Amino acid sequence: MTSTTESLRELLLSRIRDVADYPKPGVVFKDITPLLADPVAFTALTDALAELCVRHGATKVVGLEARGFILAAPVAVRAGLGFVPVRKAGKLPGATLGQSYELEYGSAEIEIHAEDLDADDRVMVIDDVLATGGTAEASLELIRRAGAQVAGVAVLMELGFLAGRARLEPGLDGTPLEALISL
Repeated sequence: MTSTTESLRELLLSRIRDVADYPKPGVVFKDITPLLADPVAFTALTDALAELCVRHGATKVVGLEARGFILAAPVAVRAGLGFVPVRKAGKLPGATLGQSYELEYGSAEIEIHAEDLDADDRVMVIDDVLATGGTAEASLELIRRAGAQVAGVAVLMELGFLAGRARLEPGLDGTPLEALISL
């Protein structure tokens, strides 16, 4: 790891707050609101993610509801790319493509406006945390069903103990998964 990468990681980690027993007992929630409130840290994060978009040839950025929106929109602007939201089912007006996926306690569905992507698009998926990988995996399927290509997935933080990378690898089909912080 280069000193620049290590100093970015240290800056970002210093602005992420652990909240014990949230949203339920035994869970340690990684709260990124202090990072978002710090203009130096938020700018450094935005720049790092925008650089990954450029490096991997993205033409559009997809943000996953909800914290992924907060990160992906400024990244798209910084990289000079379009932004496309992936929402929970029923939140987008008009025609959508939907994708169901399994959670440990049931299932969920996400949607995208298919007309926002086309065959010439290379899409970078951005989210705050890669945990179990279910939402990211479903988003890759949606992007491909919309006719676009996947440029990769970039996250602020990967929680390795939840094995999201292993779940996501088949769907990545050789495209990169970049985590600025791995825990």
